[in-house]
Amino acid sequence: MSKHYQIVIIGAGTAGITVASRLLRKNQSLKGKIAIIDPAENHYYQPLWTLVGAGVSSLKSSRKDMKSVMPEGVQWIKNAVSRFRPENNDINLRDSTTISYDYLIVCPGLQINWSHVKGLQENIGKNGVCSNYSPKYVNETWKQISNFKSGNAIFTHPNTPIKCGGAPMKIMYLAEDYFRKNNIRSKANVMYETPKTSLFDVQKYNKELEKISEERDINVDYHYNLIEIDGENKNAVFEHVETGDRKTLHYEMLHVTPPMGPLDVLKESTLSDSDGWVDIDPTTLQQKNFSNVFALGDASNAPTSKTGAAIRKQAPTVVNNLLQVINSEMLTHHYDGYTSCPIVTGYNKLILAEFDYNKKTKETMPFNQAKERRSMYIFKKDLLPKMYWYGMLKGLM
Repeated sequence: MSKHYQIVIIGAGTAGITVASRLLRKNQSLKGKIAIIDPAENHYYQPLWTLVGAGVSSLKSSRKDMKSVMPEGVQWIKNAVSRFRPENNDINLRDSTTISYDYLIVCPGLQINWSHVKGLQENIGKNGVCSNYSPKYVNETWKQISNFKSGNAIFTHPNTPIKCGGAPMKIMYLAEDYFRKNNIRSKANVMYETPKTSLFDVQKYNKELEKISEERDINVDYHYNLIEIDGENKNAVFEHVETGDRKTLHYEMLHVTPPMGPLDVLKESTLSDSDGWVDIDPTTLQQKNFSNVFALGDASNAPTSKTGAAIRKQAPTVVNNLLQVINSEMLTHHYDGYTSCPIVTGYNKLILAEFDYNKKTKETMPFNQAKERRSMYIFKKDLLPKMYWYGMLKGLM
């Protein structure tokens, strides 16, 4: 069986829904000519999972039925892609359906590679091991934080690109703040294990985060990557990314940010670079070898943080450039790598990092955003979710 659509969008996450909504607002004649392919039942506002793991928000508040966020006039194909064939302008689905297209937008997100850390799959959700990176396990994080009594509370960052590079730190700062507020901080050894050479890639924010970590007696170990978990004995093994030396740490609580990477179906595709990310021009977001293909969000190789805020700026670039391609016009819209990372540093405290491809700050507020502020915490907790559901996904911002 085969079907044809003028525009096919792969993925109904933040990028796919936002782009579809924007396309329809720009050009009503596209109604009925756009298909979104995604097998998921639910759509999640994932930035809220940090606060779910910290006991502030509910998982339910981050979730809506996929059908309810699907733009009117778009055909939702509830299936998954098994093969991309950009040379033929079509894709194969898992049920053997072939979908052909005139234009393709690739934004299926990335995949969580739980199996890439030995023992992680067997221990996640038990034996003190938790993670905010899955709706299945995020509530376990709050269970571990709220039941913690003493010992090592370890938080990890993997040696791969991840969704929201600041998220592993956010839950660490929240946990430390919770321990302090509940008078068990003196019994807790809070540790952050990262393969990176700094806490944050932009120096202005990194300097402040290092200061906060030092003042709050958080032990930061650079160059270390989690490679194995022994849940029965509550031991975690880390490897130095340069020397290969290994160390074993005992833990009471272990929050794991799992390794992540491109979807296997993209790795096998001619759309992708050697690492498996969709190979695009970083400013126009057009695929380098196929002019009728665009990509945005976590699946692309745009050299910026993989965040919803990046998608908010990428989406209008993709939409406007795609419409120019349809009209055989020159591409005139460019994305500068803008992204934002609201770094929660405690309950009612947040640093709002905003920057571009060059790691230069692009702050929108009339004050120094590297300083912790309660107003910015309220902005993340209460305002951003509403802006997401009723603004961004509707194509209004």
